[in-house]
This record gives sequence, structure tokens and C-alpha cells, in this order.
Amino acid sequence: MFILKKLLPIILLVLCQSAFASHIVGGEFTYKCIGTNKYEFTLNLYRDCLPPSQGGGNPAALADDDPAFLTIFRGNSFYSIDSVYASSSLVVPVNFSNDCINNPPPTCINRLQFKYLVILPDNATTYTIMCQRCCRNGSINNIINPGNTGATYFATIPAAPIVCNTSAVFNNYPPQIICINNPFVYNHSAFDADGDSLSYDFCDAFKGGDPTDPKPKITGNLPGLSTVDYISPLNGGNPMGGNPLLKINPVTGIITGTPNLLGRFVVSVCCHEWRNGNIINTINREFQFVVTNCSKAVVANIPQFSEEQNTYIVSCKTKTIHFINTSTGGFKYDWDFGETALTTDTSTQFEPTYTYSDTGTYVVKLIVNKGSTCPDSITRLVKVYPDFKTDFDYQGLLCPDQPISFFDKTTSSFNAINYWKWNFDDGDTSRIQDPTHTYSNVGQEFTVTLISGNKYGCRDTASKTLSIPLVHVFAGNDTVIVKNTPFQFHGTGAQNYSWSPSTYMDNPNVFNPNAIFPDMGEFTYVLQGITSNGCMGKDTIKITVANGPYLSMPNAFSPNSDGDNDIFRILAAGFKKLNYFKIYDRWGEQVFFTNYFRRGWDGTYKGKDCEVGTYFWIISAIDIDNKEKTIKGDVTLLR
Repeated sequence: MFILKKLLPIILLVLCQSAFASHIVGGEFTYKCIGTNKYEFTLNLYRDCLPPSQGGGNPAALADDDPAFLTIFRGNSFYSIDSVYASSSLVVPVNFSNDCINNPPPTCINRLQFKYLVILPDNATTYTIMCQRCCRNGSINNIINPGNTGATYFATIPAAPIVCNTSAVFNNYPPQIICINNPFVYNHSAFDADGDSLSYDFCDAFKGGDPTDPKPKITGNLPGLSTVDYISPLNGGNPMGGNPLLKINPVTGIITGTPNLLGRFVVSVCCHEWRNGNIINTINREFQFVVTNCSKAVVANIPQFSEEQNTYIVSCKTKTIHFINTSTGGFKYDWDFGETALTTDTSTQFEPTYTYSDTGTYVVKLIVNKGSTCPDSITRLVKVYPDFKTDFDYQGLLCPDQPISFFDKTTSSFNAINYWKWNFDDGDTSRIQDPTHTYSNVGQEFTVTLISGNKYGCRDTASKTLSIPLVHVFAGNDTVIVKNTPFQFHGTGAQNYSWSPSTYMDNPNVFNPNAIFPDMGEFTYVLQGITSNGCMGKDTIKITVANGPYLSMPNAFSPNSDGDNDIFRILAAGFKKLNYFKIYDRWGEQVFFTNYFRRGWDGTYKGKDCEVGTYFWIISAIDIDNKEKTIKGDVTLLR
């Protein structure tokens, strides 16, 4: 919802009163300061003037647009009311050459212009001029229920200390027809008689009036305004879509893009007046573009290979450019490469190559079939700014879980670097110049890529491969021993080893220290290992010391290859022989057998994963006193 704030003390409103019919195409309000507090307001109301048989506006509705009623507000309060008849009526030029189009759609837009001369009170207050009218052309494709939706147009006169301001005025009529999937360039710039700076953007269109009161005559307080209901994903800032998207240059007012949706689209362009770094006024023009499936006999086209708007290429390596020509229907080609100081920067080749004499941004123009009945032309920018080269370096141990520092070493001849995009090949990215990154313990090669750029649009890519080793320091499986029995640790996966604590060990700084445990209990040792390339890893082992023969089995395991509890194995001490270790499924089929203490079951049978559930086991073993011991139990397989 848009509401004119109270800081606009005096408002001037133009209210049009007429029969309801969907015929409004667009409109705009401007004004000119004549002097001595005298202003001339101009309302341009654009209307569909096709015959009703071709879907045009109702003639009665067109006739009822005249006269217009002008309502003046002071702040939000009613001030006065007047009326004015149209001063001129004309058919707007199509601004579309259809000599070489086989199927131009019918169009007719009438501009009804109202001029009103008024002396306003002292300029210590602010004025706004506004028009409301219902209803819009019913065939619009980017708003909901257009045939029942009205329109509002307004402009503002700033207050003191800004005195006798004249609004900006748009230079050209918009083209009524645009060809789908063809590059589109239109200059929607304006002129400001006061010399104010101007900027442009797409903005919201507003409702005004409805079928029950198509041209409301407002005599109360100043009404609030609502934006039209756009059909998602289109909106005021993106009224037509496109590929590339239709955009308006905020400095030049030039609209570019390639429409890819057929239909009729409401487009509202706001022009902002700037003075001393502040916006003092905004005018907006609302118009409709008709995108049609043109059957063009000749289409001039230079592709756009750059992300830069309307730019063929940004060359950051060389001044020599090869031009690709994707035009159709041509038999003659005239190129101008845009070096304004030269007359020799031309070619008649289909796809020429040209070497520029200096760096810079050039406007390249291609005319297809110049001088014939059906010519077509296109312009693209070419930006030539060599040399630009992306490079980077890194520092730090190439080890898992260790920070690696990356350093941008890009060189640019014309400007400092202002764009970085790092890809570390593990799903992580960065946008800063010199990032730090850490890789997890995966043991593989990673291709690190840097894309860097500068303000001219130069982009380059550099890649380097980093090998991050898999560090797997292993202290051994948890085990059970009998007290006062010699035991030897066995660490793997490193070059240098350190065990802690060193209790009962003969040498804690070797991979295989010996130990004798005189006491029963559970003892946990941590092994820290350093590999040959300086990477560090850790692992733990738990030693259970029993008083005599000992045998223990877990009640569950999860063979999912996560390195935790993947194998169902025997924990035993004080036994000199395993007769058998058997496992059965719930139907009594044997799925595992071994007579070796260190071998366990991995949850498979005949090379396939066994189902989740309960399995039954039986063990027979001979202890150090030559006594046979048999135990049974069950285990749950999880995944």
C-alpha cells in the first residue's frame, strides 16, 4: 500500500470521471514552472483505440475520458476542484518497423492530453498532481483481473528551498510491439530543463477507481493508493521476465533484454530528479508493451557472451577480438567496431576479426542488408582491458582437520581486484580475498578453483590440486587379557608414536610397547601418531584385565561401515584354543563359523548383507587349564 505522507502539505489531484470500460493503456503526469507561482500541468492519458471488433476500447468510454476533473488538496485535506477539457488528441507512433515482418499485430494507441494552468500558493508547501481512471486493457498478462483494475498517475512539486522546479519529461514514445526471443534495446531516458541529475528504475503501477466508480470524484481527504496485483513471479521491478531479463540502466534509462513471454505487459518506469545528492521529485510513466511472435525476414544479432549488460565480450587477455555473427536472413553485413577516431574500423565479412588500437569500451554496430528494403541492425558493447590473470598460492600442512591459508595473487593492469569466488571442491566456497579452509579426514585430491575479476568485467580462473591424505592411526581392537600375562600393543598408521598414559609400558614412544598388568580392571590408552608428511591422528584402545579365563560378547552391533561397532567378535583371555564360534539366523541356518579368536562376523552371508534382527551364537573354547567351556547367547544386528 502506497500512502502520500503528511510531509506533502498541498496536493493537486486530477480525477477523471467516465463510464466503465477496459481501455486504459497507460499515462504520465509532468509539469512546468512558468514563474510567479504559475505552473502548467500536463496529463497524457494513453488509450486503446483499436476498433471493438479487434479487441479495442469502447468508443463511448474513449469519449467519456474528456473532460478531466482536477481536485486540489492541501496536505490530506480538500482544497478546491476544477475541470479541464483535452487540449489535443493524437495517435501515438508505433515505433516499430514492420516492413520486414510477416505478421505484425494490429495496434492503435491514442494520446489524450490535458493541460491546466494554475497559480499555486507560496512554494513553502509541496504539491502533487494525480490521475485516477478505470479500467485497464482487459488483455494484460502480468496483473490479475486487469479489465476491472484502474490506474493512478501522479507527480510531485518539491517545497522550498527548491523554488520553481520543472519536472523531467520522457524523450521518446515506447515501442508498442516487441518481438519475442529477439534482443530488445529502447532508450527510455528523460530530459530535465533544470539540469537535475536523473536516475531510472522499474517501479510499481497503482490502482485507481473501479467498475462501480471508474473515475472517482474525490472531495474528501486524500486517498491512499494500492499497487496492482501482479501475477507471480512478475512484479513492478520485474514486469516482463526475459532471458536475459529485461533491465533498465539506472544512469542512461536504456532498457535491454530478450523477452521470452508472449502477451501484453504493464511496465512502469520511475524517473528520479536528484539535486545536491537528494531526490527532489519522481515522475513515472506507465505504458504497455505487446510481445508478439514476430516472423521477421531479417534479424541482426551479435550474441552476448558476457554477464555484463548488452556486452558481447570482455577481453582481458588480448586486444584482438573475433566476432560471432548469429544473424538470420542476411546477404550483406556492415560492421563498425566503434573506434570513433578512426574510419578504418569497419568490415564487410560475415564474422570478422579486429584488433583495437587501445584499451576501452567500444560500441560495435552490425547492419544486415544495409540499404536494402529489409535491413536490421544491432549494437553491442565490447570491453578491451588486457592484461588480467588469476593466480593464487596456499600455505599450511596438507592434512585433514588442519587450516590451510589461501592467498590471492591475481594481477590486473587497469584496476584493483574486486571480485573473488573460491571453490574448495568439497561443497564449500568463499567470497573473500584470502580465505582459510579445513578439509575433513577423507584421503583424496581436491581441485581448488579461484575466479577473480575487476570492475571492468574481466574474469579469469585458476585451479590447483591439493592432495589431503587419509590419516588412520589405529591403536588396535579393544581386548581382554589375564593379569601378569605379557601383552604387546600394536599401533599402525603413523611414523612416530606416543602412548599415554605410559603405565605398565616398557617404552611409550614405539608402535609396539610391551606391558604386564599386575592388577585387574579396565585401562584406556591413547595413541597419538604423526605420519611421514607431518599429519597427526589419534586413537584409543581399552584393555580389560581379568583374574583368570575371561570371555565376553556384546549384545548388539551395527555393520554399516562407519568404523564404530561394525564387527561382532569375541573378547577373550586365558583361552588357548577356540573349537568353534557359530552364528545362526532365526530359521536355524548357520550364517557364520570360525575357530580363530581374532576373526569376527561382519553381518554378511554368502557375500550379501543379512537382515536386521536377532541372531543366535554358540562358542566352545579350551582354557589354559585344558578345560572346555561352552557358552550361548544372542545378538541384535542393527544398521
